[in-house]
Amino acid sequence: MGFKTQSDDDDAVSEINVTPLVDVMLVLVIILLVTAPLLTQSVNVALPQTASTTPDTEKQPLQLGIDAQGGVTLNKNPIADLAALEARLQSELAGKPDLTVHVYADQAVNYGKVAEVMAAAQHAGIAKLAFVTVEQ
Repeated sequence: MGFKTQSDDDDAVSEINVTPLVDVMLVLVIILLVTAPLLTQSVNVALPQTASTTPDTEKQPLQLGIDAQGGVTLNKNPIADLAALEARLQSELAGKPDLTVHVYADQAVNYGKVAEVMAAAQHAGIAKLAFVTVEQ
């Protein structure tokens, strides 16, 4: 009976064969290069002409502004304090249940002041609050 002993010639290869991986990646790059121009094509459409209309002023959101000194305005009308702001927002909300408020906060205003104004809006029952920013 012959027994086979393990020799140094039968060591396992410990390197990863990257050739199939490179092949797959090249195929994916080719697919990307072929399909990318197809995604940017547009169709020319002649849109119908209509008469101009005026925007619905009842659907306009409230503009809540906070200047650099911490002064608060609602639709460009100054508000004395947060209690007055909350009362004014509640009265505006009574007529429009889906009221949206846009917050225009100065870049230099203290974050604490913005948080106080947001809390006053939340206490007034405002559910839709959006911040307005400027693109750089």
